[in-house]
Amino acid sequence: MVGRHRTASMTTTLSHWREYAIEGCCLGVFMLSAVAFAIALQHPRSPFAGWTPPAPLARAPMGIAMGLTSVALIYSPAGRRSGAHLNPAVTLTYFRLGKIAAFDAGAYIGAQFAGGALGMCVAAIVFRRFAADAAVNYVATMPGTAGVPSAFAAEAAISFVMMLTVLVTSNVRRLAPWTGVAAGALVAAFITFEAPLSGMSMNPARSAASAIFAGGSSLWIYFAAPSLGMLAAAEIFQRLHGSARVRCAKLHHKCGTPCIFQCGYTEKTA
Repeated sequence: MVGRHRTASMTTTLSHWREYAIEGCCLGVFMLSAVAFAIALQHPRSPFAGWTPPAPLARAPMGIAMGLTSVALIYSPAGRRSGAHLNPAVTLTYFRLGKIAAFDAGAYIGAQFAGGALGMCVAAIVFRRFAADAAVNYVATMPGTAGVPSAFAAEAAISFVMMLTVLVTSNVRRLAPWTGVAAGALVAAFITFEAPLSGMSMNPARSAASAIFAGGSSLWIYFAAPSLGMLAAAEIFQRLHGSARVRCAKLHHKCGTPCIFQCGYTEKTA
């Protein structure tokens, strides 16, 4: 009887392959977008190469581009279906909050790493030497001149702010539709202002994908710090509001879209 129950549960979980594929594909698109915009804005042959405004202003176009990419993915039909985690640290946090089953969480994380790597491989093939140029360097995330401790602290801090913002906005009814906009705005702000400290990752799969081609000796920072920062945000939110306040593991929940999570939405309350 137990064996039958486990088999039925596994069959149900494996039927979520569309959500797994979406997570991988969307992060692949994000990586491809990041390389394309970095080439367009930062490569020496870019028409913007001679533009030398103050450093934060120079990074702002890239921040806006990637913020808009994030927003587009979150609100896309695909992102609405999978929940648009696109980040192992986000998935791990929702697993900690009890909103995603263990097998689904593992499959999401595996798909995110695979999708990010595939997206970067496509970018390397399509853009070739442009992606490899030192000004682009496969959009690798590396510690800035302030060193490893500052990069770790910065990654943990921005990840904490991002996850706390997502939890607060997505679980307040009047703010929930704006969660993706808030997340995209933070991506833009962090690239503009925080990038000199850590390269601005917040995402283990995103950094690992770049490291396939760019290398880097401090990849552990981008695995540990985002996860710790987001888990800390979840812990604080849970202690203040309780686990029941977290309604779903989707950044943007839309009724009528299939949901594989431990979801608290209904047609009446959503």
